[in-house]
Amino acid sequence: MAVPDFPVFDLSGFENAAPEERRRLGAEVDAICRNTGFLAVSGHGVPQATIDKAWNAARDFFDRPAEEKNEARAPYAGYPYGYLGPQSEALAKSRNVDTPPDLKESFNGGPAAVPGGLTDKDALAFCYAETIWPVAPDGFRDAWQAYYAAMEDLAARIMRVFAVALDLPESFFAAAIDRPISALRALNYPDQETPPEPGQLRAGAHTDYGSLTILLPQVGSGGLEIFTPEGEWRAVPPVPGAFVINIGDLMALWTNDRWVSTLHRVVNPEPDGSGSARRQSFAFFHQPNWDYEIACIPSCLEPGTTPKYEPVLSGPYLMGKFKSTVKAA
Repeated sequence: MAVPDFPVFDLSGFENAAPEERRRLGAEVDAICRNTGFLAVSGHGVPQATIDKAWNAARDFFDRPAEEKNEARAPYAGYPYGYLGPQSEALAKSRNVDTPPDLKESFNGGPAAVPGGLTDKDALAFCYAETIWPVAPDGFRDAWQAYYAAMEDLAARIMRVFAVALDLPESFFAAAIDRPISALRALNYPDQETPPEPGQLRAGAHTDYGSLTILLPQVGSGGLEIFTPEGEWRAVPPVPGAFVINIGDLMALWTNDRWVSTLHRVVNPEPDGSGSARRQSFAFFHQPNWDYEIACIPSCLEPGTTPKYEPVLSGPYLMGKFKSTVKAA
Protein backbone atom coordinates (compact mmCIF):
# COMPACT_ATOMS: atom_id res chain seq x y z
CA MET A 1 0.00 0.00 0.00
CA ALA A 2 3.01 2.37 0.09
CA VAL A 3 5.88 3.55 -2.14
CA PRO A 4 8.04 3.37 -0.02
CA ASP A 5 5.97 4.82 2.86
CA PHE A 6 3.66 7.00 0.81
CA PRO A 7 -0.04 6.08 1.06
CA VAL A 8 -1.73 4.69 -2.05
CA PHE A 9 -5.54 4.58 -2.18
CA ASP A 10 -7.37 2.28 -4.62
CA LEU A 11 -10.36 4.30 -5.82
CA SER A 12 -11.88 1.39 -7.75
CA GLY A 13 -11.71 -0.74 -4.62
CA PHE A 14 -13.65 1.91 -2.71
CA GLU A 15 -16.26 2.31 -5.43
CA ASN A 16 -16.85 -1.45 -5.65
CA ALA A 17 -16.96 -1.99 -1.88
CA ALA A 18 -19.95 -2.58 0.34
CA PRO A 19 -21.03 0.33 2.60
CA GLU A 20 -19.24 -0.96 5.71
CA GLU A 21 -15.98 -1.40 3.79
CA ARG A 22 -16.39 2.07 2.28
CA ARG A 23 -16.58 3.52 5.77
CA ARG A 24 -13.41 1.67 6.76
CA LEU A 25 -11.58 2.94 3.66
CA GLY A 26 -12.94 6.42 4.28
CA ALA A 27 -11.45 6.32 7.78
CA GLU A 28 -8.05 5.57 6.20
CA VAL A 29 -8.37 8.65 4.01
CA ASP A 30 -9.42 10.73 7.00
CA ALA A 31 -6.26 9.68 8.86
CA ILE A 32 -4.07 10.59 5.87
CA CYS A 33 -5.73 13.98 5.45
CA ARG A 34 -5.33 14.72 9.17
CA ASN A 35 -1.60 13.97 8.86
CA THR A 36 -0.28 15.35 5.54
CA GLY A 37 -3.21 15.63 3.12
CA PHE A 38 -1.11 13.91 0.41
CA LEU A 39 -1.81 10.48 -1.06
CA ALA A 40 -1.63 8.64 -4.37
CA VAL A 41 -4.81 7.40 -6.03
CA SER A 42 -4.69 4.25 -8.13
CA GLY A 43 -7.63 2.49 -9.78
CA HIS A 44 -8.79 5.84 -11.10
CA GLY A 45 -10.10 4.61 -14.45
CA VAL A 46 -8.78 7.52 -16.52
CA PRO A 47 -7.88 6.07 -19.95
CA GLN A 48 -4.15 6.00 -20.60
CA ALA A 49 -4.78 7.26 -24.12
CA THR A 50 -6.41 10.41 -22.71
CA ILE A 51 -3.42 10.98 -20.45
CA ASP A 52 -0.85 10.32 -23.18
CA LYS A 53 -2.46 12.61 -25.75
CA ALA A 54 -2.58 15.55 -23.36
CA TRP A 55 0.92 14.88 -22.00
CA ASN A 56 2.48 14.64 -25.45
CA ALA A 57 0.64 17.73 -26.70
CA ALA A 58 1.95 19.73 -23.74
CA ARG A 59 5.47 18.42 -24.29
CA ASP A 60 5.30 19.39 -27.95
CA PHE A 61 4.06 22.86 -27.03
CA PHE A 62 6.83 23.46 -24.48
CA ASP A 63 9.43 22.30 -27.03
CA ARG A 64 8.46 25.09 -29.42
CA PRO A 65 10.37 28.37 -29.79
CA ALA A 66 9.60 31.10 -27.26
CA GLU A 67 8.12 33.42 -29.88
CA GLU A 68 5.62 30.73 -30.90
CA LYS A 69 4.61 29.95 -27.32
CA ASN A 70 4.21 33.65 -26.63
CA GLU A 71 1.44 33.84 -29.22
CA ALA A 72 -0.70 32.12 -26.55
CA ARG A 73 0.64 34.26 -23.71
CA ALA A 74 -1.72 35.62 -21.05
CA PRO A 75 -2.33 39.27 -22.07
CA TYR A 76 -1.51 40.80 -18.69
CA ALA A 77 -0.29 39.88 -15.20
CA GLY A 78 -3.16 38.31 -13.31
CA TYR A 79 -4.93 36.87 -16.37
CA PRO A 80 -5.50 33.24 -15.39
CA TYR A 81 -5.28 31.31 -18.66
CA GLY A 82 -2.95 30.81 -21.57
CA TYR A 83 0.83 30.62 -21.54
CA LEU A 84 2.89 31.97 -18.66
CA GLY A 85 6.56 32.24 -19.56
CA PRO A 86 9.56 31.52 -17.35
CA GLN A 87 9.72 33.36 -14.04
CA SER A 88 6.21 34.81 -14.32
CA GLU A 89 5.14 34.02 -10.77
CA ALA A 90 6.46 33.27 -7.30
CA LEU A 91 4.21 30.84 -5.44
CA ALA A 92 5.79 31.57 -2.07
CA LYS A 93 4.28 35.06 -2.24
CA SER A 94 0.88 33.51 -1.54
CA ARG A 95 2.29 33.05 1.99
CA ASN A 96 3.77 36.56 2.07
CA VAL A 97 7.28 35.16 1.57
CA ASP A 98 9.31 37.26 -0.87
CA THR A 99 11.39 35.08 -3.19
CA PRO A 100 12.80 35.30 -6.72
CA PRO A 101 10.36 34.11 -9.42
CA ASP A 102 9.90 30.37 -9.84
CA LEU A 103 11.93 28.53 -12.49
CA LYS A 104 9.09 27.18 -14.56
CA GLU A 105 6.74 27.93 -17.44
CA SER A 106 3.14 26.82 -17.75
CA PHE A 107 0.05 26.59 -19.89
CA ASN A 108 -3.27 27.09 -18.12
CA GLY A 109 -6.90 26.50 -19.01
CA GLY A 110 -10.24 26.85 -17.29
CA PRO A 111 -13.83 25.59 -17.55
CA ALA A 112 -15.06 24.59 -20.98
CA ALA A 113 -18.25 26.68 -20.79
CA VAL A 114 -19.91 29.46 -18.81
CA PRO A 115 -22.98 28.35 -16.79
CA GLY A 116 -26.24 29.76 -18.04
CA GLY A 117 -27.45 32.84 -16.22
CA LEU A 118 -24.09 33.76 -14.68
CA THR A 119 -23.71 37.55 -14.53
CA ASP A 120 -21.04 38.11 -11.86
CA LYS A 121 -18.44 40.34 -13.55
CA ASP A 122 -15.55 39.05 -11.47
CA ALA A 123 -16.44 35.46 -12.26
CA LEU A 124 -16.69 36.17 -15.97
CA ALA A 125 -13.40 38.08 -16.01
CA PHE A 126 -11.47 35.58 -13.91
CA CYS A 127 -12.57 31.95 -13.67
CA TYR A 128 -14.57 32.05 -16.88
CA ALA A 129 -12.11 34.13 -18.88
CA GLU A 130 -11.29 32.68 -22.29
CA THR A 131 -8.40 30.25 -22.55
CA ILE A 132 -5.87 31.52 -25.09
CA TRP A 133 -5.19 28.43 -27.16
CA PRO A 134 -1.92 27.85 -29.03
CA VAL A 135 -2.07 27.42 -32.78
CA ALA A 136 0.24 24.40 -32.61
CA PRO A 137 0.64 21.53 -32.10
CA ASP A 138 -2.34 20.14 -33.97
CA GLY A 139 -4.91 18.60 -31.68
CA PHE A 140 -3.69 20.44 -28.59
CA ARG A 141 -7.09 21.87 -27.64
CA ASP A 142 -8.99 18.60 -28.11
CA ALA A 143 -6.43 16.63 -26.10
CA TRP A 144 -6.42 19.26 -23.35
CA GLN A 145 -10.20 19.43 -23.03
CA ALA A 146 -10.53 15.62 -22.96
CA TYR A 147 -8.03 15.45 -20.10
CA TYR A 148 -9.75 18.35 -18.29
CA ALA A 149 -13.10 16.55 -18.52
CA ALA A 150 -11.53 13.35 -17.17
CA MET A 151 -10.06 15.26 -14.22
CA GLU A 152 -13.38 16.97 -13.49
CA ASP A 153 -15.04 13.55 -13.28
CA LEU A 154 -12.22 12.11 -11.18
CA ALA A 155 -12.35 15.05 -8.76
CA ALA A 156 -16.09 14.54 -8.23
CA ARG A 157 -15.47 10.86 -7.44
CA ILE A 158 -12.73 11.74 -4.96
CA MET A 159 -15.03 14.26 -3.29
CA ARG A 160 -17.46 11.40 -2.67
CA VAL A 161 -14.65 9.54 -0.90
CA PHE A 162 -13.94 12.69 1.11
CA ALA A 163 -17.59 12.87 2.18
CA VAL A 164 -17.47 9.32 3.52
CA ALA A 165 -14.15 10.09 5.23
CA LEU A 166 -15.83 12.99 7.04
CA ASP A 167 -18.81 10.89 8.20
CA LEU A 168 -21.14 12.62 5.77
CA PRO A 169 -23.58 11.36 3.14
CA GLU A 170 -21.65 10.42 0.00
CA SER A 171 -23.47 13.11 -1.99
CA PHE A 172 -22.73 15.87 0.56
CA PHE A 173 -20.47 17.91 -1.74
CA ALA A 174 -22.54 17.46 -4.91
CA ALA A 175 -24.34 20.82 -4.72
CA ALA A 176 -21.03 22.62 -4.15
CA ILE A 177 -19.31 21.22 -7.24
CA ASP A 178 -21.97 20.98 -9.94
CA ARG A 179 -20.52 24.13 -11.60
CA PRO A 180 -16.88 23.97 -10.47
CA ILE A 181 -14.38 26.66 -11.41
CA SER A 182 -11.44 24.30 -11.67
CA ALA A 183 -8.27 24.99 -13.64
CA LEU A 184 -5.78 22.73 -15.39
CA ARG A 185 -2.11 23.63 -15.52
CA ALA A 186 0.66 21.98 -17.52
CA LEU A 187 4.04 22.80 -16.02
CA ASN A 188 7.48 22.61 -17.56
CA TYR A 189 10.60 22.99 -15.46
CA PRO A 190 13.34 23.54 -18.05
CA ASP A 191 16.94 22.42 -17.88
CA GLN A 192 18.86 24.74 -15.58
CA GLU A 193 21.78 25.99 -17.61
CA THR A 194 22.68 28.73 -15.12
CA PRO A 195 22.69 28.56 -11.30
CA PRO A 196 19.46 29.71 -9.59
CA GLU A 197 19.44 32.91 -7.57
CA PRO A 198 19.65 32.53 -3.79
CA GLY A 199 16.31 31.23 -2.55
CA GLN A 200 15.02 30.51 -6.06
CA LEU A 201 13.25 27.18 -6.64
CA ARG A 202 11.36 25.54 -9.44
CA ALA A 203 8.24 26.15 -7.35
CA GLY A 204 8.49 28.00 -4.06
CA ALA A 205 7.01 26.59 -0.88
CA HIS A 206 3.24 27.02 -0.94
CA THR A 207 -0.08 25.42 -0.18
CA ASP A 208 -2.72 24.93 -2.83
CA TYR A 209 -5.81 27.08 -2.65
CA GLY A 210 -8.86 24.98 -3.41
CA SER A 211 -10.61 21.78 -2.43
CA LEU A 212 -8.14 19.30 -3.91
CA THR A 213 -5.37 19.04 -6.48
CA ILE A 214 -4.83 16.12 -8.86
CA LEU A 215 -1.17 15.97 -9.87
CA LEU A 216 0.32 13.89 -12.65
CA PRO A 217 4.10 13.98 -12.19
CA GLN A 218 6.60 12.85 -14.78
CA VAL A 219 7.45 9.17 -14.51
CA GLY A 220 10.72 8.71 -12.68
CA SER A 221 11.06 12.39 -11.82
CA GLY A 222 11.98 13.95 -8.50
CA GLY A 223 11.77 17.36 -6.94
CA LEU A 224 8.33 17.48 -5.29
CA GLU A 225 8.66 17.68 -1.51
CA ILE A 226 6.19 18.10 1.36
CA PHE A 227 6.82 19.61 4.77
CA THR A 228 5.97 16.87 7.26
CA PRO A 229 4.36 17.26 10.69
CA GLU A 230 7.80 16.39 12.09
CA GLY A 231 9.18 19.59 10.53
CA GLU A 232 11.18 17.98 7.74
CA TRP A 233 11.02 18.16 3.95
CA ARG A 234 10.23 14.75 2.45
CA ALA A 235 10.25 13.72 -1.20
CA VAL A 236 6.96 12.64 -2.79
CA PRO A 237 7.63 9.76 -5.19
CA PRO A 238 5.75 9.41 -8.47
CA VAL A 239 3.66 6.23 -8.14
CA PRO A 240 3.34 4.32 -11.44
CA GLY A 241 -0.24 4.34 -12.72
CA ALA A 242 -1.48 6.71 -10.01
CA PHE A 243 -2.21 10.39 -9.50
CA VAL A 244 -0.92 12.31 -6.50
CA ILE A 245 -3.77 13.99 -4.62
CA ASN A 246 -3.51 16.74 -2.04
CA ILE A 247 -6.04 18.91 -0.30
CA GLY A 248 -5.90 22.69 -0.41
CA ASP A 249 -6.53 25.65 1.86
CA LEU A 250 -10.24 25.75 1.13
CA MET A 251 -10.71 22.15 2.25
CA ALA A 252 -8.74 22.87 5.43
CA LEU A 253 -11.08 25.81 6.09
CA TRP A 254 -14.11 23.68 5.22
CA THR A 255 -13.03 21.03 7.75
CA ASN A 256 -12.06 23.53 10.48
CA ASP A 257 -8.43 22.35 10.16
CA ARG A 258 -9.35 18.73 10.82
CA TRP A 259 -7.56 18.19 7.50
CA VAL A 260 -4.29 19.93 6.71
CA SER A 261 -3.28 21.80 3.59
CA THR A 262 0.38 20.85 3.56
CA LEU A 263 3.23 23.08 2.51
CA HIS A 264 5.03 21.73 -0.56
CA ARG A 265 7.61 22.83 -3.12
CA VAL A 266 9.55 21.70 -6.17
CA VAL A 267 13.27 21.85 -5.56
CA ASN A 268 16.04 22.30 -8.11
CA PRO A 269 17.96 19.34 -9.54
CA GLU A 270 21.33 18.54 -8.02
CA PRO A 271 24.18 20.71 -9.34
CA ASP A 272 25.97 17.63 -10.67
CA GLY A 273 23.05 16.95 -12.98
CA SER A 274 21.80 13.78 -11.30
CA GLY A 275 18.11 13.04 -11.60
CA SER A 276 16.36 14.25 -14.79
CA ALA A 277 17.05 17.96 -15.16
CA ARG A 278 13.91 18.75 -17.11
CA ARG A 279 10.56 17.99 -15.46
CA GLN A 280 6.95 18.14 -16.63
CA SER A 281 3.71 17.73 -14.72
CA PHE A 282 -0.03 18.30 -14.93
CA ALA A 283 -1.90 19.84 -12.01
CA PHE A 284 -5.70 20.00 -11.91
CA PHE A 285 -6.90 22.44 -9.27
CA HIS A 286 -10.43 21.52 -8.27
CA GLN A 287 -12.50 24.41 -6.93
CA PRO A 288 -16.17 24.55 -5.84
CA ASN A 289 -18.74 26.71 -7.62
CA TRP A 290 -17.91 30.44 -7.80
CA ASP A 291 -20.67 31.58 -5.45
CA TYR A 292 -20.72 28.62 -3.08
CA GLU A 293 -20.26 29.55 0.57
CA ILE A 294 -17.55 27.52 2.28
CA ALA A 295 -18.35 27.23 5.97
CA CYS A 296 -17.34 24.76 8.66
CA ILE A 297 -18.75 21.27 8.01
CA PRO A 298 -20.91 20.26 10.99
CA SER A 299 -19.14 16.93 11.51
CA CYS A 300 -15.84 18.82 11.89
CA LEU A 301 -16.99 21.01 14.78
CA GLU A 302 -16.51 19.74 18.30
CA PRO A 303 -19.51 20.21 20.63
CA GLY A 304 -19.44 23.53 22.45
CA THR A 305 -16.90 25.12 20.10
CA THR A 306 -17.16 27.69 17.33
CA PRO A 307 -15.59 27.55 13.85
CA LYS A 308 -12.04 28.89 13.51
CA TYR A 309 -12.85 30.73 10.28
CA GLU A 310 -15.54 32.98 8.91
CA PRO A 311 -17.32 31.63 5.82
CA VAL A 312 -15.88 32.59 2.43
CA LEU A 313 -17.17 32.46 -1.13
CA SER A 314 -15.22 30.00 -3.25
CA GLY A 315 -14.52 32.21 -6.27
CA PRO A 316 -13.47 35.49 -4.64
CA TYR A 317 -11.29 33.53 -2.22
CA LEU A 318 -9.50 31.82 -5.10
CA MET A 319 -9.09 35.05 -7.05
CA GLY A 320 -7.38 36.79 -4.15
CA LYS A 321 -4.98 33.89 -3.60
CA PHE A 322 -4.05 33.65 -7.27
CA LYS A 323 -3.37 37.33 -7.77
CA SER A 324 -0.98 37.44 -4.82
CA THR A 325 1.44 35.11 -6.64
CA VAL A 326 1.67 36.84 -10.00
CA LYS A 327 4.70 38.90 -10.93
CA ALA A 328 3.75 42.50 -11.56
CA ALA A 329 4.03 43.67 -15.13
